[in-house]
Amino acid sequence: MSALTAEELATQPACWRRAAALAGSAAADLPAPGERVAVVGCGTSWFMAQAYATLREAAGQGETDAYAASEFRYARPYDRVLAITRSGTTTEVLALLERLAGRIPTTALTADPATPVKQAADRLVVLDFADERSVVQTRFATSALALLRAQLELAGALPPGVRTVERAAADAERALAGPLPEGLLAVEQITFLGAGWTNGLAQEAGLKLREAAGFWTEAYPAMEYRHGPVAITAPGRAAWMFGTLPEGLAGQIGATGGLLVADSAAGGLDPMADLVRVHRLAVGLATARGLDPDRPRALTRSVQL
Repeated sequence: MSALTAEELATQPACWRRAAALAGSAAADLPAPGERVAVVGCGTSWFMAQAYATLREAAGQGETDAYAASEFRYARPYDRVLAITRSGTTTEVLALLERLAGRIPTTALTADPATPVKQAADRLVVLDFADERSVVQTRFATSALALLRAQLELAGALPPGVRTVERAAADAERALAGPLPEGLLAVEQITFLGAGWTNGLAQEAGLKLREAAGFWTEAYPAMEYRHGPVAITAPGRAAWMFGTLPEGLAGQIGATGGLLVADSAAGGLDPMADLVRVHRLAVGLATARGLDPDRPRALTRSVQL
């Protein structure tokens, strides 16, 4: 197992607890109840933005959109833009913040305050304890989402069925200690599924395996999966659900002969903890394929154009 990536992904429960502890002092810099907010990022950060945007709206905290930074809709009115950027150097994020300067209040959530994002954003929230040396993100992204979940928790606004960050961290410890779902190292393809806020997690799960292991993955909303993508599932392939599996879908997947993974329903793992299992699988698959997840092909820590 890769030493660097494996070490970093294993620190996630502790990082989530530290992020949750920061939520109170960071509240003034984060979106306030009632604000109309856009959350932006690139790659993994965009998928965390999607998860948070759905959680925030479901919590009744205000309209919340999520964009890839390069696809931001400048004509739309917002009260605040929240940018998630581990490195603080990503070209598209910096360009967006600079264009919004003086027009819309901006906050950047970053791992490194000694980067250009410090000057580009109006406010900064720093998760330096979750920074990584790895190219592939694990703990920074989930810690950012843990912080934002904890903010909703402090406001007494967690949507129904969404667990506390402490419960998620405890589940992540279980995800790290337990075995991976049987048979996954032998499959040739995985389709990740989500619903609501877990759609972003499903997208991120697919990205992790593509980045770290060069592995064939797809990701869809669970109900959309029935509208065509289910045809890709077959013997030797798998479908992995984040959150509660829609009624009837288990039977439909079973009929394909594919492997179903669905552990984060009631009594199972928190969906964010389930993502930790994907991180472990990404390292395992990379190792099995003779790849180094610490040095993924064609990737750098930050995209600077």
